[in-house]
Amino acid sequence: MIVTQLERITAYRVHTPKWASMPLSGAGAATQGGRANRPGVEALYLALDVQTAIDEYKQVSTLLPPGTFVTYQISAAPIVDFREGFNAREWDPLWEDFYCDWRALWFSNQIEPPSWVLGDLVLSVGAKGVLFNSRLASTGTNLVLYLSVFNEADTMSIFDPAGALPKNQTSRE
Repeated sequence: MIVTQLERITAYRVHTPKWASMPLSGAGAATQGGRANRPGVEALYLALDVQTAIDEYKQVSTLLPPGTFVTYQISAAPIVDFREGFNAREWDPLWEDFYCDWRALWFSNQIEPPSWVLGDLVLSVGAKGVLFNSRLASTGTNLVLYLSVFNEADTMSIFDPAGALPKNQTSRE
């Protein structure tokens, strides 16, 4: 496994209106799971560039639904760095399935996606997240963070100088 550290990197996410008041929460992903987190495990999925954040939010739709764009500053370590993809010399064979169609496996076939097991593995070795290539933006990089394991050496802040983000799920200030 290859690990790295994030030192004051900038990342982005487009949040649905429901979750815009909680930009530092991974609760939305915990409701049904995500690529690298099973249901019940909070995870915050980010992109390292603006276009990838938009592409990930749209998924395969040609239309962009309403959303709130948030910019993050992050320092955290260790982070699993899977940007170079699977290489048998560096990775456990299960990592070959990181890009599985986790939605089809879980929602259509009720099969536990191997990428959920990998998320469990990342947490078990004390890593704070995973850097990986986007499947929706050809040159984009995604970052999933497990905020529940952040400690005093890890930092994450949002850029909201005017206080424009909603304060709760019913607020649209």
